[in-house]
Amino acid sequence: MSRRLPIIHGVTEHDAGPYKLERLDLEFSNGERRRYERLLGRGHGAVVVVPMIDAETVLLVREYAAGVHRYELGLVKGRIDEGETAIEAADRELKEEAGYGAHSLTLLRSLSLAPTYMSHQAQLVVARDLYPQRLPGDEPEELEVVPWKLDRLHELILCEDFSEGRSIAALFIAREWLRTQVEHPPA
Repeated sequence: MSRRLPIIHGVTEHDAGPYKLERLDLEFSNGERRRYERLLGRGHGAVVVVPMIDAETVLLVREYAAGVHRYELGLVKGRIDEGETAIEAADRELKEEAGYGAHSLTLLRSLSLAPTYMSHQAQLVVARDLYPQRLPGDEPEELEVVPWKLDRLHELILCEDFSEGRSIAALFIAREWLRTQVEHPPA
């Protein structure tokens, strides 16, 4: 079913640190009025990188996650800096966090974090044909790099320290995309 978008009668903005909080005065097609809040990021977006060290193995990184106060296993990820493309940001973040560059970087799609109240979008990039290269990053300590076979993804998603939704979704999407590349390679 296709619905008409709600009418925005007014927007008020408030500073919320790295985000801007907007309060929306909305009217839905059935005449109902509601106030919604949404967070708008102040940056240029983010990247989530699936670095494939070989055809079956992804590289994960373990880093401190302040939100859950533990070390969390996940994919390479980070902000897109001003003037950078998603591909350039993915290559930079890969070098900073995992110590690898990539000769092949493919942008697959965007992922939203919590679209009902956040504008945040992360670009999913698959990195292949990796080579060792490290750039200094903004992490306070070197990240542990953990190779993981994609055919063991069912085990990874049950690990207590692998809980970030973007990493989980990105691995499933990338795994399926990589399968199509094997079954139907580009001409």
